[in-house]
Order: sequence, then C-alpha cells, then structure tokens
Amino acid sequence: MVMILFYITSAVAVFATLMMITGFNAVHSLLYLILSLLAVGVIFFLLGAHFAAVLEVIISAGAIMVIFVFVIMMLNQGKKTVDQEHRWLKPGMWIVPSFLALILFCETMVVIILGGHAETGQFVNSKQVGVALYGPYLLAVELASMLLLAGLVGAYHLGKPIIRGSHQRRES
Repeated sequence: MVMILFYITSAVAVFATLMMITGFNAVHSLLYLILSLLAVGVIFFLLGAHFAAVLEVIISAGAIMVIFVFVIMMLNQGKKTVDQEHRWLKPGMWIVPSFLALILFCETMVVIILGGHAETGQFVNSKQVGVALYGPYLLAVELASMLLLAGLVGAYHLGKPIIRGSHQRRES
C-alpha cells in the first residue's frame, strides 16, 4: 500500500514540477511549485522521516513561498495585471492544481488513518536537526539565507518603477 501511495505522490511531484518549469505565468508556476514541495513532504512522511516532512511543509512550502508571493506582489504592473488576475480567478484555472492537492490530501489521510509507519525510518528530534544544521552545515545554511535575501533585494530593485529625472544631473 505504501509503495502505491509513494508512486502516486511521486507522479504528482514530477507533474507539478514540470508544470512549474514550463509555465509562462509566475503565479501558476508558484502554485505548482507549492504542490511539488507538498508532494515531497508527503514522500518524506511515507518514508518515515516525519520531522523532515514537517520541515519541508513549514519551511519550503510555507516560508520560502511567502517570500516568492511578496516578490510577485512587488512586481505588480498596474491595471494590466489586475485585469489578468481577474481572468485567473475563473474556476477552470484552478481545476488541475486543486485536483493534485486533493490527491495529496487523500494520500495523507490514508496514511494517517491506517497508521502507516515505514520500517526504514529513524527517529530524529529537533535538537539533532539543529546540531546538524548549525554544526558542520552552518556555512551552507548561512549562504542559503544570504542567497534568498539577495534574490529578494534584487527582485525589489528590478521591479520598482524608475522615477523620471532621478538619473539626470541638476543644472545649476
């Protein structure tokens, strides 16, 4: 049973990732990226890495996606974007992401109800994760956080409107 759920979840993750990569729309790609990260969290759960699954959902699908949403909000282009957002709110646009999310939700409920535990899993508490992250991997964690910050600042500077005359010298 766990293998069937694993293959279904893997298919959802691969499909959502392909849709995210090939999408022309930033918001749709963001929705598919969130679905892909949630599917990876379900895979972690199926493999018995419950703490990693929770971290995947909270950190990747939660915190990092909030940063992406803020960047998309900062890059708002005015009335043209508002009209496009109204077209996105049509129910047909949400069928595929909603269906994929429903599959992941049903799989998670099946695993929780059946009390599935993987035999390969090892109990890892938050102290062990903290010691690992802030021990030998401290530099990698700090570099990743600086990369996210640089991306956010860069997106802000690329997306802000140019003020006319700010680059011209004052003639006095």
